[in-house]
Amino acid sequence: MSLKEKLLSDMKGAMKQRDTLRLNTIRSINSEIKNQEINLREPLGDEQIISIIATQIKKRKEAAALFEKGGRMDLCEKENQELAILEEYMPDQVPEEELRRRVEAVIAEVGAKGPADMGKVMKTVVPEFKGRADNAVLKNIVSELLGQAS
Repeated sequence: MSLKEKLLSDMKGAMKQRDTLRLNTIRSINSEIKNQEINLREPLGDEQIISIIATQIKKRKEAAALFEKGGRMDLCEKENQELAILEEYMPDQVPEEELRRRVEAVIAEVGAKGPADMGKVMKTVVPEFKGRADNAVLKNIVSELLGQAS
């Protein structure tokens, strides 16, 4: 079952269960998918859908942080609930230890010496873990390891 089919099936289930939060969250993802398909004039694959979901997760995290900063805990909680629903559709996340080992290996491969070589390392690592690791976590690991290397 493709990710698109799973989203559609879960949307129908949410309708039957009258779970409005889940229904609205899945509808927003389906809307984004449909917009991308219209723009590209072709159906999206699972990788592209995962990319859309990752973008939505990032938006929800930023919104939750802003609502929390503004003292709107009700809206922050809603964003966090939507975030949890969206994360169900993401592939399993790679553990930080594994990310750290791979980043160390990439640093050795590209011959990175310090923080100035961060772009070289990120260019290799980000596509490898697309959808399976948060780019912010990757960036922190790379900058930490390159900071030690200098």
